[in-house]
Parts: sequence; C-alpha cells; structure tokens
Amino acid sequence: MTYPEILRLLPHRHPVLLVDRVLDVVPGESLTALKAVSANEPCYARTGPGDYPSTLLVESWCQAAVLLSSWDDPNPDRVVLFGAIADVEFHRPVVPGCVVHHSVRVLDRLADTIVFTGESTADGHLVMTVGRITTTTRTTTTLRP
Repeated sequence: MTYPEILRLLPHRHPVLLVDRVLDVVPGESLTALKAVSANEPCYARTGPGDYPSTLLVESWCQAAVLLSSWDDPNPDRVVLFGAIADVEFHRPVVPGCVVHHSVRVLDRLADTIVFTGESTADGHLVMTVGRITTTTRTTTTLRP
C-alpha cells in the first residue's frame, strides 16, 4: 500500500499522518508498516534533531493498527477510537534517518472492539513493544452532537 492508498483509509493528513507505507498485510490478523523519521518533521522545529518523541512513535503504531482494522471494510463514515493502552515499553531511541517498521497483530476481537499487540524496530533493533492497545469503532453520525 502506497501513500495515496493510506490516505483513503486514514483521516489523518500532514503533519500528523505518521505512516508512510504498508509492506505486508494479512487482513484481520497482522500488518507491517513503515515510518521514515526525518529531521524536517514539525516535532523538531523548536528543539532540532534528537530522539523522536515516544508519543509520536505510539501514534504512528496506532495509525498502523487503524489501517489493519479498516483494511477489509474501508468506510469514511466510521471512526476508530482508542480506549486503552497497556504495557508499552521503549527500548532504544529513534532518531532522524531511522526507518521504523511497525508490526501490528490482532490479539482479540469482539464485535467492533479489537485488541492489538506488536512491536516496532528500527535498523534491526527493537525500539518499542506494545502489550495491548484496545480500539472500538463508531459511526460518525453517533459521534456528532
């Protein structure tokens, strides 16, 4: 999946779209996505290049999870909501020039609730493990006032 195809499934746009490519997907089971970290990203505007913020690393991984959850049924009237994050560990810093591989797997599914697990690597090294992230899906009409 290329960048234009990712734009079809995710509502995010620059500068908060944090997935550059999908390498591999087994619908309903697993997905591998790439995020190329650049020194030109907005998070470095004030501080200059340094460690990539852990919050953005988690957000990028979560966007890969949304791609997996939307793969079989892309629906622009549906919103994926994150409800819980547990057992996320950061193992080493990510810096500009790294290409992060996000590996996302479905751990459990019950109706519109999905529990994901996985990890991220950069330059062949484990940089983050995700114990569990739980999502649910709602239609945009149920979320509007």
